[in-house]
Amino acid sequence: MSPPKYRRLLELATAATQWTCSSCARSTLRARGSRLQPPHRRSLQTTHKPRQDVAPSHDQLRKPFEKKNANTLYYTFSIILGTVALSYGSVPLYKTICQQTGWGGSPIKSSVHGGDDDSAEAIAAKLTPVTSSRRLRITFAGSTSDILPWKFTPQQREVRVLPGETALAFYTATNNSKDEDIIGVATYSVTPAQVAPYFSKIQCFCFEEQRLNKGETVDMPVFFYIDPEFLKDPTMRNIDTITLNYTFFKAKYDKNGHLTPVG
Repeated sequence: MSPPKYRRLLELATAATQWTCSSCARSTLRARGSRLQPPHRRSLQTTHKPRQDVAPSHDQLRKPFEKKNANTLYYTFSIILGTVALSYGSVPLYKTICQQTGWGGSPIKSSVHGGDDDSAEAIAAKLTPVTSSRRLRITFAGSTSDILPWKFTPQQREVRVLPGETALAFYTATNNSKDEDIIGVATYSVTPAQVAPYFSKIQCFCFEEQRLNKGETVDMPVFFYIDPEFLKDPTMRNIDTITLNYTFFKAKYDKNGHLTPVG
C-alpha cells in the first residue's frame, strides 16, 4: 500500500491523462478519422490524347482537294488525247465504215472494184442489167464549204439506169483562188438513206486528195451501179428517184502528215 503522499500524486497524474481541452479533442478526432479513411490521391493522366476540338491544319484541308484536282486533270488529259487521235483518224475511219455498211447514206464500195473474194459468176450477175425492172432516176448534187473558194457542179442533172447497169457521171471543179493552190477533200451521201447499201461505186474521187492549182478546172468521174438486190427489198418498192450528193471541204496536211479538213 502506497503512502498517502504518493497515492495523492498518482490520482492527480491519472486525472491529467483523462482530461483534454476541446480543441485538442477535435484534433484528436480528425486524426483518428484520417487514419480510418484511405488518403485521397489525385490520379495523374499518363497518356496524351489529342483534343477533339482542335481545328485541322491547312495541309489536312487541302489534301482531299489535291486528289480531286489530280483526277480531274487525268480525265481532261484523256479526253484531249482521245479527241486529237479521233481527229487524225476520223476521215479514213468514216470512209471505211461508210463504204462497208452504207451508214449515213454513203454508197458501198463495189466488190467488183474492191478485190473481194466474190466469184466471177456473182460479179457478172451484179453487173447484168435487169431489163424487166423499171428504170431508176439518179440525180446529182454538189456543194462546197464556206471557206473553200471552189466552184463544184455536176455536168449532168440526172441519168436513168436499170439495176445492175453501170453508169458514168462527171463533176467539174474549178479553183477560183488567184493566189494559192488548194487541196480539197470530198464526202458523199445518198438519199433516201436506205438506198445506200444498194448504191455501189466502182470509181470515185471521194475521200482522196484533190489538189487544184489557182484557176485550174478539172473533171471528176463517178462510175457506179445499183445492185440488183435492190429489187428484192420490199422497202425499195416505191423508190424511183435516188440523189447522189458530194460536198467538198478545204483540207491541209498537219505536222504529222495527216490530211484533215479545215473548217
